[in-house]
Amino acid sequence: MRWSTYLLIFSFFLGVSQEGKTYQVRTIAFYNVENLFDTLNDSLIFDDERTPKGRYAWTKERYHTKIGNIAKVVSEIGVEKTGTSPDIIGLCEVENKSVLQDLVAHPHLEAKDYGIIHFDSPDERGIDVALLYKKAVFIPSSVKSQRLLLFNEEGFRDYTRDQLIVGGLLDNEQLYFLVNHWPSRSGGEQRSRPNRIKAAQQNKRIIDSLQTLDFNAKIISMGDFNDDPIDDTFKKVLKTEGKLKKLDSTQLFNPMEKWFRKGVGTLAYRDKWNLFDQFVLSPNLVDTKSKRNYSFWKAGIYSPAYLKNPTGKYKGYPFRTYVGTTYYGGYADHFPVYLYLIRKAVIK
Repeated sequence: MRWSTYLLIFSFFLGVSQEGKTYQVRTIAFYNVENLFDTLNDSLIFDDERTPKGRYAWTKERYHTKIGNIAKVVSEIGVEKTGTSPDIIGLCEVENKSVLQDLVAHPHLEAKDYGIIHFDSPDERGIDVALLYKKAVFIPSSVKSQRLLLFNEEGFRDYTRDQLIVGGLLDNEQLYFLVNHWPSRSGGEQRSRPNRIKAAQQNKRIIDSLQTLDFNAKIISMGDFNDDPIDDTFKKVLKTEGKLKKLDSTQLFNPMEKWFRKGVGTLAYRDKWNLFDQFVLSPNLVDTKSKRNYSFWKAGIYSPAYLKNPTGKYKGYPFRTYVGTTYYGGYADHFPVYLYLIRKAVIK
């Protein structure tokens, strides 16, 4: 797709074009909300520290502040272009369905009427992935939580997050959304890499299976992958390409790669930016020949000033809820990411 095409589409979005055509725009977002726990002690997971008596002194007041903060962020993603909050939202680091219910019931989001898709995963900390969707826009038709089996050097099970697969109709058009939170870099990037390779291999098998069942399946895999766009998990396993003009039918498109190559990231550690929060798209989603079906328009990182530390040695970093065990009352340690899908509007 040439840049001239982007400019043409943008002119259509602004209203009725000179040719008398209008376009629909839908926002897809992903956000690692950083330890969105309730205040109750669940005996089945290691959440003791995230309780009122725990190390983080996680009180109801702090919990409700966190819910309000996340709801505010979610409500504003995409507003600049669409005038409303995202239609589909992938989330990670949520403890359970209860916190999601509190989130969508917040005044910032309640009127949007979001549905919730969530499964409890076997992660030892009890953090899961989830999908929120506007009921008026998306109708789920298939849902599955795919377990990732990992084992440590001693042969014991290493429990991690499931990969969520949701198929359904977005404005009567079939799409599939995969939500990921791949194994962390705990213990070092190199030592932990095999676990992310296995996560990538599973994600690739899921995508291949969907395309086998439906050759024209439109797929968006999103998440906190704990790897950057140029790492082997993307380039060698998922076989991603960041430049549209180089993309072929055997590859997946990663619109976040261009941001990474510009030095932009979604999280920072020791003065180094990483871009772990990404989207991976099946190549048919960047085919703009059929204006009657949804296709990729553009992607970005949502990082307004209030989501950044204003001062100090972490100035410009994501404004977190905690730094260590010190409460700051911020948002999360990642910036959210988003993309726009666009198609010719159906005039009734």
